[in-house]
Amino acid sequence: MDAAMLIRPDPLWSASEVLARPSPIPSAPDVHGWRFDASPFCDLPAGQLLYVGIAPRYMATRTSTQNLRKRVRYHFRGNGAGSPLRLMLGCLLGLELRRVRSGRRMTFGKAGEAALGQWMAENSRVRWVEHPEPWTAEADLIARHGLPLNLDQNQRNAFHSRLKERRTQARQRARERPVTS
Repeated sequence: MDAAMLIRPDPLWSASEVLARPSPIPSAPDVHGWRFDASPFCDLPAGQLLYVGIAPRYMATRTSTQNLRKRVRYHFRGNGAGSPLRLMLGCLLGLELRRVRSGRRMTFGKAGEAALGQWMAENSRVRWVEHPEPWTAEADLIARHGLPLNLDQNQRNAFHSRLKERRTQARQRARERPVTS
């Protein structure tokens, strides 16, 4: 299936649908696209494709063990340390990033992650397309559509510098605060 299908708005899946058991999500290589019923930031349009992710992630030395089902579910219920999507959304929504455990990981803490999870459950919609080499589809979609919540491979996007600055500021403030449990 062509990854450009992600541009189409249907079908879109909500958090309650993808977190249900049995899950409608296959455990396959994919590219997944995210839209939001409410904008996470005043300069971003609601209802449009704003972010794409992939599973598994290709790395120079190995391929990750993630698959579509694990990755999408993690975006909905994980934390900002393990989900670039959650990290970007939390920073845009003004949640407080904190250093946790050893101080190297940064999340929005228990309350912040819960608030972010609730916001995503109410506003996020995801669509996926199985793809044998999702990293190639991801790069193509970012290049063609300049998806504003993708920082990697997206320096030409007009929103890139603002998003990167918000993330940098959130991380700097977190480094200035004590580590939380």
